[in-house]
Amino acid sequence: MKEPVVSVGIMFEPSVAFVLNTSYRCNDVEVIGEHEVSLYEGKIKWNGDLYESLYFSSMDIIDASFELKDVTIGINFHWERKENQVFKGDLKFIVENSKITAVNVLKVEEYLTSVISSEMSATASLELLKAHAVISRSWLLAQIQKNKEILESDKGYSAMIESDDELIKWYDREDHVNFDICADDHCQRYQGITRASTEMVKIAIEQTRGELLMFDNKICDARYSKSCGGMFEEFQNCWEDLKYPYLVGKRDLLEQESIPDLTKEESAKSWILGSPESYCNTQDKEILSQVLNNYDQETVDFYRWRVEYSVDQLSELIRKRTGIDYGSIVDLIPIERGTSGRLVKLKIVGTKKSRIIGKELEIRRSLSESHLYSSAFIVEKNQDLNGKTTSFVLIGAGWGHGVGLCQIGAAVMGAKGFDYKTILLHYFVGASIEAQY
Repeated sequence: MKEPVVSVGIMFEPSVAFVLNTSYRCNDVEVIGEHEVSLYEGKIKWNGDLYESLYFSSMDIIDASFELKDVTIGINFHWERKENQVFKGDLKFIVENSKITAVNVLKVEEYLTSVISSEMSATASLELLKAHAVISRSWLLAQIQKNKEILESDKGYSAMIESDDELIKWYDREDHVNFDICADDHCQRYQGITRASTEMVKIAIEQTRGELLMFDNKICDARYSKSCGGMFEEFQNCWEDLKYPYLVGKRDLLEQESIPDLTKEESAKSWILGSPESYCNTQDKEILSQVLNNYDQETVDFYRWRVEYSVDQLSELIRKRTGIDYGSIVDLIPIERGTSGRLVKLKIVGTKKSRIIGKELEIRRSLSESHLYSSAFIVEKNQDLNGKTTSFVLIGAGWGHGVGLCQIGAAVMGAKGFDYKTILLHYFVGASIEAQY
C-alpha cells in the first residue's frame, strides 16, 4: 500500500468566502488571493460564471495553503462556534443538499498532523500522540474501506430501524457519499493547520508512519471517545449490530478487577452513583490539558455528571429535539444497557405518546439542547407533597460513546510511563500493530 489520499468535507453553506494564500491552479489558470463562491440555480457561481464543481490544485507546492472563512466547529454540541481555518492541500467545491460543500483533498499523513492537534492538545506526551496517530489512521482507512464495500454491495445500508413504537437510530460516517469523511466530531476533528502543531506531533506521526491496528488481516474500526467512565462499551451497542472481538467490555485498568454486569439496572445504578478507580477518573489538570483543547476544558465534570430538568422543560426539549409531541413527560424508563452501563434503549412515556428510542447518540441527542455527555445515566424523579413528579434528574458517567480508546484514560497511561503499544492493546484487545506502508 502506498500512502493514501483523503477527501475531507469541511463546511456546508450557501456561500463560502476563502483566501488562497499561495498560487493555486483552477481550470488551467493560476489564481491567488480572496475569493467567494455562492450557490446559484443549483450550480456554483464564481467570478460571474457557473460551474458544476470547482477544483483548486495546490500544484504540489509544499507550503501551499488556503483559508476558509466562518467554518462551524462542534456542530450541534455545546461548544459550537465559528472560526476561520487554514488548510494545506487541494480545495474542491461541490453542490450537495442545496448548499456548497468545501472539500479538502490531501495525503493521509498530512491530514493526521492536524487531526492529532485538533482532537487533543499538541502538548500531549509523545506516547499518547503516537497512540492517537495509530488510532486516527486506522479509523480513517477502515471507514474508507467500509464505505467502498457498502457502495460495491448490492445490499442496501440503513442506519435506522423505525416503527410507531420504536426508533433505533445510529449515526456514522456513511452519511457522506461525495467525500471520505467530515471535519467535525461526527467523524473526527480536523481543523487544518489552524490548531498549532508541534514538533512532538510530527515526530509521533513520523515514528508510526503507516502503522495500523489490525485484527484477522483487516484494519480495526478504531473508535475513541473522551472518557469511557471506567468501563468500555461494545461497538454493537452504539452502531450497527456487529460484534468486533477487539472491542469488548473491560475495566479501564490494566490490573483487571472484577467486572460488574452493568447491563443489569441495579449494577448500573451502583456503578454510576459511585466513583470507581480507573485511568480516566482523574482531575489532574496537567493531564487533562493534554487531551482537552481550550473549548473542551469548559467541561469540568465528565467522569460523573448531573443534569436536572423540570417536567415542562423536559417535555418541550424532547418535542423540539425529536419532532414528536409526547405530551407531558411522565417517565423515562431504561429498557436495555450495554457493557459500560450506557443505555442502548430508553422508553419515553408521555401523556400523549410512548416510544422506545436508541441507540446511544439518539438518546443523548433527544435529551439535551446539544448532546448529553453520554447515555450512561440513571433517572431520578423529584416529587411534590402530593406525589406529583416535578423534575427529572439524570446522573451520568463518562463523555462520549465509550467504545475503543478512552482519550483521558490513555493520557493517564502515558503519564504513568506506558508506551503507545501497551496503551493501544489495552483498549483494543487482541489486536496487532502493523506497518502497512
